[in-house]
Parts: sequence; C-alpha cells; structure tokens
Amino acid sequence: MSRKTIAVGADHGGYEMKQELARQLRDMGYSVLDLGTDGADSVDYPDFAELVVKSVIDGEAEQGVLVCGSGIGMSIAANRHKGIRAALCSSEISAELARQHNDANILVLGERLTDISIAKQCVEKFFSTEFEGGRHTRRVKKLG
Repeated sequence: MSRKTIAVGADHGGYEMKQELARQLRDMGYSVLDLGTDGADSVDYPDFAELVVKSVIDGEAEQGVLVCGSGIGMSIAANRHKGIRAALCSSEISAELARQHNDANILVLGERLTDISIAKQCVEKFFSTEFEGGRHTRRVKKLG
C-alpha cells in the first residue's frame, strides 16, 4: 500500500510555513513532494503554483499545499487551471468545508495572515476530511 503524496510549494513569503507544514504532513504519514522554494530569496509565486498544480494534474501528487504571504496570489495562480480547486483557508472550519462541499484539491495558506497553529489545524482538517458528494457533486462539476 503506497502512501498518499502531497505536493507542497511556496514563494519566499510562505517558505517558513511550508517547511513546518511539510514536516507535519510527513508526521501524518504522507509522502511529501517539496517543489520549493528552498529559501527566503525573492521568487515569483506563479512559478511555484504552476509546479504544484502540474503535479496534481499529472497525478504525481493526489493533493497539494501552497503558501505565500497572503495566500491570495497562490489561489489566483492555481485556480486558473482546469481540474484545480484551490481553497484559501484561514480556519479549521473553512478547511473542512473546502473538502466537504467543494472537493478542494489544493489547500492555500497565507503565512503573513495565518498563525502557524491555525495553519496546522487547517492541514489536519483538510487532509482528514472527505468530499461529501451528493448535492455538492453537481456544483463541483460546474467548475470544470
């Protein structure tokens, strides 16, 4: 039985949080595909969103996590792609609902706006919650 793979990526504004969340995911038993960035030097968030999105679309990873300063840029960059449902979350309940109702496949967080303890709760809830299906399936299909 292989472990589920989660792709993680961040720009310089989300680097520290990405490192912490990658450790958490490994501790939760996931295989982590770390797609960078690898430091605090300034980089462009769309490049790292693209890497995580591509890994999910291509099946290299089942789901992903993206982090930038606010989470907004990563959300915009990721959601441009068909089949990607990236949810910017700032609470445990938003992470849970993103999975239950929207079948989100990428969790997005903002390091400058979300305390690491809250971010870890979001990761725990996002990756332990299944899509509810039912009436939500029709709506998710409309997203493309």
